[in-house]
Amino acid sequence: MNLTMIKEFKLPDLGEGLTESEILSWKVAVGDTVTLNQVIAEVETAKAVVELPSPFAGVVAQLHEQPGTVVEVGKPIVSFEVDDAGSSSGGGAADAAGGASVKGAPATAAAEAVGSPAKREPNLVGYGAVVEHSGRPARRARGQVQEIKPQSPATPAISGPAASPQAEAAVSERPRSTPPVRKLARDLGIELERISGTGPGGLITRDDVLDFSGASSAAAQAQVPPAEGGRETRTPIKGVRKFTAAAMVQSAFTAPHVTEFLTVDVTATMELLAKLKGNRSFEGFKLTPLTIAAKAVLVALRNNPSLNSRWDEASQEIVQFNYVNLGIAAATPRGLTVPNIKDADRMSLRELSTALTELTDTARAGKTSPGDLSGGTISITNIGVFGIDAGTPILNPGEAAIVALGAVRKAPWVVNDELAVRQVMSLSLSFDHRLVDGEQGSRFLADLGAILADPAMVMTMI
Repeated sequence: MNLTMIKEFKLPDLGEGLTESEILSWKVAVGDTVTLNQVIAEVETAKAVVELPSPFAGVVAQLHEQPGTVVEVGKPIVSFEVDDAGSSSGGGAADAAGGASVKGAPATAAAEAVGSPAKREPNLVGYGAVVEHSGRPARRARGQVQEIKPQSPATPAISGPAASPQAEAAVSERPRSTPPVRKLARDLGIELERISGTGPGGLITRDDVLDFSGASSAAAQAQVPPAEGGRETRTPIKGVRKFTAAAMVQSAFTAPHVTEFLTVDVTATMELLAKLKGNRSFEGFKLTPLTIAAKAVLVALRNNPSLNSRWDEASQEIVQFNYVNLGIAAATPRGLTVPNIKDADRMSLRELSTALTELTDTARAGKTSPGDLSGGTISITNIGVFGIDAGTPILNPGEAAIVALGAVRKAPWVVNDELAVRQVMSLSLSFDHRLVDGEQGSRFLADLGAILADPAMVMTMI
């Protein structure tokens, strides 16, 4: 008879040092049989909503956290009952280390755990360094898994609902609570050791802290609907909106912003767009003013590379990018995000159209991965879709410039000394004055305007 064992899956770092994530929903329940890489949960980081795949094939023994709970990286979130023989033989690297991958990317901690001399593959977010193995025994990976072997096949050691709060407290270094709850307790001057948790497994909730302090527990709910006759609705600042707010404040008060404006007759661009939509080679491609403007930005950058750079405060260096990861600001139900198209400068117009469509569809669905939200070099925000003509956009942190595209409107315009009705757009350019001089910013904006006014001008810039 094969023995079974309990393996815990601990919440991994889902992106560039993020310390916590919120469990949005579980896709499995206790007792469900799951397969390797089956999606088991949906979690929200400070940057995006991420689907977590199962690192094991087995049976769900326990869900350690409830939806709506903010969990620290490294804390167990789910336990699996797995076959001992299966996990040691056919389970593969993912079973050995408990790592998982997003969208099928391989788990790499396992290779280190078993001493495999393989090149490190992409992890949950980015790419690690190449692992060099020497003659020394391989270090045990920074595990996502804790193995607990049962005393007998009939009595697997499942840390489930049967475990009492007293037993958990005895082995815990501190009372069980979430980071926001601990902060609330600190702000109120309350020691968590004095509070009895009413949450699952003795978890101390916000209501517990507020009840203990004599405050109304209603203020701690995820969203407080207005009572009859009420005049306020309070929503916690968390997730994507919290991250965006912090990033914008940092950008606004770190980089000296300068914003310039240019109004352009884009009639020729709109005529070109109409021709392309009727061209058989562009059949099935979604073409919009944003598509043409994005291509124009990429062309204008060739003669104005200073706008595609970054100020590295730590090393006191200006980093010039020889590639363009083009960020596109996207309004989503969870807040503003700026995913970027990697190596956009190498794409044809059709490839760029496809990338823009995929980017916006993914963002609106709330499925943008953390990797797509990092590494941008310059951004575009299309405020014209909201009927806005111009604005003063704030730089995406780590970038030197951002372009705002205004609405395309019919307006009176002087053409060959005669008044005519033309299609007009306003462009706004914000840039970091540490990196970009006024002359450089002005030349870039003038080049961008020239391309949109007369797309044939591209021939003079490439």
